[in-house]
Amino acid sequence: MTPNGHFACSAPWLKGQERADLSNSLEEIYIQNIGESILYLWVEKIRDVLIQKSQMTEPGPDVKKKTEEEDVECEDDLILACQPESSVKALDFDISENRTEVEELPPIDHGIPITDRRSTFQAHLAPVVCPKQVKMVLSKLYENKKIASATHNIYAYRIYCEDKQTFLQDCEDDGETAAGGRLLHLMEILNVKNVMVVVSRWYGGILLGPDRFKHINNCARNILVEKNYTNSPEESSKSLGKNKKVRKDKKRNDH
Repeated sequence: MTPNGHFACSAPWLKGQERADLSNSLEEIYIQNIGESILYLWVEKIRDVLIQKSQMTEPGPDVKKKTEEEDVECEDDLILACQPESSVKALDFDISENRTEVEELPPIDHGIPITDRRSTFQAHLAPVVCPKQVKMVLSKLYENKKIASATHNIYAYRIYCEDKQTFLQDCEDDGETAAGGRLLHLMEILNVKNVMVVVSRWYGGILLGPDRFKHINNCARNILVEKNYTNSPEESSKSLGKNKKVRKDKKRNDH
């Protein structure tokens, strides 16, 4: 940006019309956020332009990630059946010949989507007891072209190891920085175990800022509560109230 407040776009891949379109988009972001820091918003916009350009010049398979609003078709398309998947064959990962872990693909449930400013978020949940099942669930979800084309598929899982009395857990941002860690932290707070949650986000062309993390966690929390992996907020409050009452009664008895 020049001292007088103007800026110029320059890159080997920028042609006349593309440069003009990008400059107009950046200027529009500046006008909409006068007085605020816009560097991050500009970086996000340029990143989206680069992704769109790479998709047009190098068309890939259906699993290639897209950010165009047109990829988010009608809302009915996104609302996958909120019922467990029917029994399917276990996927072959060629991990080892001695397969002692559970190999069956667990049932997968799909939550109700949340839509905000043309971005849509939807959670998917599956019970898991070993890392191999985590891979199976991910592979099964990616068979769905709609899920495979999501801008981000963030996931986290927690598996309780009875023998070691510890948790085996991990997470994945899938391009949405810190989203996987936030999702895993939520699952730790809720103290859930032997379950994985995947949250798909279809970007609608409008930046949501911190709200996107709120929607990701809300999707995950809703499906965890719905599938009885944790107490509902009301039950948790009642339970907390009962515990407090018990402690008070105990103190009275001690006196």
